[in-house]
Amino acid sequence: MGKVTGFLEIDRQVHKYQPASDRIRHFREFTLPMSDKEVEKQAARCMDCGIPFCHGPTGCPIHNQIPDWNDLVYNGDWDNAIRNLHSTNNFPEFTGRICPAPCEEACTLNLEDIPVAIKTVEQAIADKAYETGHIRPYPPEKKTGKRVAVIGSGPAGMAAAQQLGRAGHEVSVYERESRPGGLMRYGIPDFKIEKHYIDRRIEQMQGEGVTFHCGVNVGVDKPVAELLTEYDAVLYCGGSESPRPANIPGDDLGGVHDAMPYLVQQNRRVGGEPIQSVAWPSHPIIAGGQHVVVVGGGDTASDCVGTAFRQGAVRVTQLDIRPQPPEKEDKLAVWPYWATKMRTSSSQAEGAEREFQVATLEFIGEDGQLTGVKCCEVDEKRKPIAGTEFVIRADLAFIAIGFAGPAAVGVAKELDGQMKITTDSRRSRNVEANDRDYKTSVDKLFAAGDVRRGQSLVVWAIREGRQAARSIDEALMGTTVLPR
Repeated sequence: MGKVTGFLEIDRQVHKYQPASDRIRHFREFTLPMSDKEVEKQAARCMDCGIPFCHGPTGCPIHNQIPDWNDLVYNGDWDNAIRNLHSTNNFPEFTGRICPAPCEEACTLNLEDIPVAIKTVEQAIADKAYETGHIRPYPPEKKTGKRVAVIGSGPAGMAAAQQLGRAGHEVSVYERESRPGGLMRYGIPDFKIEKHYIDRRIEQMQGEGVTFHCGVNVGVDKPVAELLTEYDAVLYCGGSESPRPANIPGDDLGGVHDAMPYLVQQNRRVGGEPIQSVAWPSHPIIAGGQHVVVVGGGDTASDCVGTAFRQGAVRVTQLDIRPQPPEKEDKLAVWPYWATKMRTSSSQAEGAEREFQVATLEFIGEDGQLTGVKCCEVDEKRKPIAGTEFVIRADLAFIAIGFAGPAAVGVAKELDGQMKITTDSRRSRNVEANDRDYKTSVDKLFAAGDVRRGQSLVVWAIREGRQAARSIDEALMGTTVLPR
């Protein structure tokens, strides 16, 4: 695909960033776009590798036809490139920005550490599609007369709603917050994805007949049972929101917070909304002039780091209980799977101090206010090593160690209490539904996304939303033309 010898002649290039000293002064995206010609050259590097692992089960969860649209971009056929990309992915401008790109890990050229710049090309295709008017409403030719409700407007709910709307169903999306987007809007900082991209998709979907009901907390303001009575099918896409408990002594001190209230607050500030959220009420949390400690090594922790720097934190330290990974993985042992290796996010590159193989023993405070974090080194079994204790000064600490399932109030509470819905055997209480038909144990109720599979990637949410939409369409109509 692409230019047969392109991977031999053209060096890998990806988007460059604004300097850290500049980008920490604002909350906007900071990638510097490449020209069309530069993107076409990167697409030309896609080789005819025989088995394209990039869009197989080890690469892209939604099976983007990456070699095909790379070839189209290389040949300057941007119009067909976006048509091809949209055939598998409703929102490539989202995944082109915030997906960790397992496709690039699975690329054959990654055996030489020079994978095709798939994520860069994908974002360029999506952005070009907006410029050329390809992202516009595509309403169905006829209506089916069936009504479907979607609970939650994150990427799973949005993808399902768009697919179902295009199939001709009357779709209503119920969102607890004041604007659609779920944690993609309120949890992921604007410097990673500006929210006007979500707004444009919402506008497109409204043009296709999808109705959004914001400020409706299903299970509190409107019972799930009422939806099941009013609609022919209901899809639950509530996400994974309950913070995983850290059980660290001193976590009740002032200045110690779960990560999500902090991130949600700042996203609401940037969006011009009051900082108080339905799900994460809290007093103002500002890192300006503070010494900040972030407990956790994942994406949410990294988002806290980048947000703290932009708010003017004096120092940010990130604690990771895992050992420091190697700079380079053993390709023959792990490729084409996601490798454990040293990775530095753009936020960490802005000046974070990173401590590996360190456990958080206790939050220390005076007069009820955090003053430090007591830590120690751990062995390979994550057991504390005696005599290695140390204290890091901290005015603010954020716990970012993941999520343990759907929010305990609202929908989950009603489903557990009144409907006795079947959940998984883990403490997370994820709704039980298989990944073939997405049906729950409650009649007419389907579930998809993180509320079913547990915390995961936006790309997995889109996949599950699309597949659940196909299952619902088939259940309502007896047949379906929606892709799986």
